[in-house]
Amino acid sequence: MKRHRKSAPTAAALAIALAATLLLQGCQTAMSIADASGDAGSHEAAGSPDDLFSPWPLKFKKHNLGVHCFDTYGCKVMYDGRVQAMDDPDVLQRSSASIGPDYRKNWLGGQLGFHNFPPPAKLSWTSKDGVAHETKIDFGKIFKDELVRHNVPREDIPLYATFGSPDIHLEINDRTVNVYMLAMIPLREPLIPGNRYSDMRNDLILAHTETF
Repeated sequence: MKRHRKSAPTAAALAIALAATLLLQGCQTAMSIADASGDAGSHEAAGSPDDLFSPWPLKFKKHNLGVHCFDTYGCKVMYDGRVQAMDDPDVLQRSSASIGPDYRKNWLGGQLGFHNFPPPAKLSWTSKDGVAHETKIDFGKIFKDELVRHNVPREDIPLYATFGSPDIHLEINDRTVNVYMLAMIPLREPLIPGNRYSDMRNDLILAHTETF
């Protein structure tokens, strides 16, 4: 019985096989590039200017409260069912003038984590002239839009920045009641060039005032 030997591939057949291999590799490479371009395009679309920044405008759902009484007797503040301040009715609290023009500089929120918004705060005090006062301050009305009060442009805030609850500061100063907001806003660049610890801005913003 004769055994048939397999004939060696011809040069033409080798050329066709090589061309097909190169063509397949080229298609796979083109597909990989197309996929990578598609991913980059999707990331670029997701990273549009509006998406790269934190939600704007800045809003808050919880707040802290600081109470500050000056030139008053018996300053008392009730908020969220609790006493937030209660001074001696026979002792005149020091004046803001005795502290200096920057007496508000280092204010901190005393009580933390109030949900927006409890019923109005109840205030009672006696001004330094001996006249007694009572009033209610409705933070829910003053900050009904729940917008954070600050002075930082959107483009100066880092991408994907996070924010804590702002402080609401209640000042009872003789016959005047002031309501401020103070929020810590992170910055892309430090306020003081070269000082990496100055990468926050916390402006005290007056939101409401009344005189009695």
